[in-house]
Amino acid sequence: MGSTMRSLTCPAPAKLNLFLHVVGRRADGYHLLQTLFRFIDLHDTLHFTRRDDGRVIRLNALAGVADEDDLCVRAARLLQHETGCTLGVDIALEKCIPMGGGLGGGSSDAATTLLALNRLWQLDLPRARLMHLGLTLGADVPVFVFGDNAFAQGVGEQLQQYALPEAWYVVLYPPVQVPTAQIFSHRELTRNTISMTMRALPKGRNFRAGKIPGLHNDLQAVACKLYPAVAEYLAWLAQFAPALMSGSGACVFAEFDTEAEARAVWRQLPDTMRGYVARGLQQHPLKDFCSH
Repeated sequence: MGSTMRSLTCPAPAKLNLFLHVVGRRADGYHLLQTLFRFIDLHDTLHFTRRDDGRVIRLNALAGVADEDDLCVRAARLLQHETGCTLGVDIALEKCIPMGGGLGGGSSDAATTLLALNRLWQLDLPRARLMHLGLTLGADVPVFVFGDNAFAQGVGEQLQQYALPEAWYVVLYPPVQVPTAQIFSHRELTRNTISMTMRALPKGRNFRAGKIPGLHNDLQAVACKLYPAVAEYLAWLAQFAPALMSGSGACVFAEFDTEAEARAVWRQLPDTMRGYVARGLQQHPLKDFCSH
């Protein structure tokens, strides 16, 4: 990696929560979670071009997202602040992951920005430091820096690598954006699901999202009540396989053993619904961007 590197193009993959339990609440109001993160091959693409004048510039606007709120811009400025780096960057984002869908798109974009600029600016920060910085941007950012499918606890930052079998997913995009804060603050949200250990989870090919008694998404009932489209999409998908919502919604998914099974369901999707067939990944595409 020479000093002449001026640009990088990098993917930012989506994630699914194969279950999501709310097991408590901290004194500061943050919810304590247990979840299983899985990366999928649906991804945004980010283009980074180094600047020598220290400016961080977002080349294309995201509808409804001001520059100062953009997680990629915030991630870049955070790295500058933490390291004293005087370089800047132009950032162009090709958005494919639905916004407000519970697939972690904004968090993944932020993590890819941290990983890419750590290399482009030759900062050589260790993975643990980037994960710590990522947590200040959002609870889902650390897992994308961590780079492996993971069992997560705490607010989502306590991560343990978890091996998952090959699998394919039909992911549906209800036509609503679900604000995470609205779901977590709802008075009807279950906040006392019994905590479990990672050892209690089925291993290897025995893990099947939506098909294991006791593993569910505690946010799903509230999201379905507030956004009937989420319930409608879940009901359609549940005709073919157990269906779950990812994160705080709105996207829903079902798991299949083969691509052929997943595509057979996807081909039956009504014209009024949007969806995607996704392959489960074994690790983040940028896992090797950090050497330590």
